[in-house]
Amino acid sequence: MAFLALGINHKTASVDVRERVAFTPEQLVEALQQLCRLTPSREAAILSTCNRSELYLEQDQVSADEVLAWLAGYHNLSLEELRACAYVHQDDSAVRHMMRVASGLDSMVLGEPQILGQMKSAYAVAREAGTVGPLLGRLFQATFSTAKTVRTDTAIGENPVSVAFAAVSLAKQIFTDMHRSQALLIGAGETITLVARHLHEQGVKRIVVANRTLERASMLAEQFGAHAVLLADIPDELVNSDIVISSTASQLPILGKGAVERALKQRKHKPIFMVDIAVPRDIEPEVGELDDVYLYTVDDLHEVVAENLKSRQGAAQAAEELVGSGVQEFMQRLRELAAVDVLRAYRQQAERTRDEELAKAQRMLANGSSAEDVMAQLARGLTNKLLHAPSVQLKKLSADGRFDALAVAQELFALDEGTDKQAQ
Repeated sequence: MAFLALGINHKTASVDVRERVAFTPEQLVEALQQLCRLTPSREAAILSTCNRSELYLEQDQVSADEVLAWLAGYHNLSLEELRACAYVHQDDSAVRHMMRVASGLDSMVLGEPQILGQMKSAYAVAREAGTVGPLLGRLFQATFSTAKTVRTDTAIGENPVSVAFAAVSLAKQIFTDMHRSQALLIGAGETITLVARHLHEQGVKRIVVANRTLERASMLAEQFGAHAVLLADIPDELVNSDIVISSTASQLPILGKGAVERALKQRKHKPIFMVDIAVPRDIEPEVGELDDVYLYTVDDLHEVVAENLKSRQGAAQAAEELVGSGVQEFMQRLRELAAVDVLRAYRQQAERTRDEELAKAQRMLANGSSAEDVMAQLARGLTNKLLHAPSVQLKKLSADGRFDALAVAQELFALDEGTDKQAQ
């Protein structure tokens, strides 16, 4: 039995390689079944995100090379190219890696919470594919439990560390009652989606999403009960907007100083909080010169992110200790489980011996033997048969110089060495 965790992530592989090694949701079930069919892996799960593609495996004997060859072949990569950026963790190290990943300790943004949900999804898909058995299943459950403890007992996830979190945090500093505020979001990508989610959670009164295409804006707006408009509608929406956050891929500014000036006049100079997350910038820098405008750039947000990351770094040490405890506890339980099969077989053997000797005793009674003689014979028979195999094996081990095994036997049978010597 061996656990393996292998793959690539944002630390070891470029975006180009990560894109080529990624699995689409539609591929996962077939890929998992093929992985178990074509490699020595008895159990398997695949975690595939924008930052990592990892395989979690249980094998009878370690065979990382065959798995890497399968992964390279599946994605039409050369094995050499994959080896250059892949990592392999085995047994305790594999368990530790999974627990660190689920706890956000291996993420690009330390402590980010999404990875735990992604790992739970990977487990669910593997169960659907029929590639998770009792051992990998236990490891996943232990991993989820440890990650939950890390989230509960440390502050690793408390402070915002993304620009989306930081933007909303700054808005909260300016507008103490977010329920009365209205927000205009420019763009409809991943960052704006996160911003919309956080603003929605803060109970912002009204959210408007402006985008180059109305369809994309509508898709995002529907998730949070927002209103969708085109970029051309921004001047009209700006008048009612207390918060403006922009993140598009435009090469030219979308919002100029003149449009903001006109909006401020109509607002009777009620302040506007603006965050320009885009690179190149969406909002002309001159807008920041206007009175009643609080304009922040992505660099300003990075200062907030860096400050909050410092607080998470302190929590990370405590999280690592919890992960270490989780690894130790899981491996101990696993070693205990390894003894279950041996104990079961030994018990079955002892019960067969008991039944055989009991049958002999019953026949002796039926033939008229005295109860005392039958009981004595039953005791002798049980003792001799139960001790026969261990005695033979201990003599053989001793003859072979296996004195370590004799010491284990002394411990196994809880023998008092001093008493035995006195008896001799």
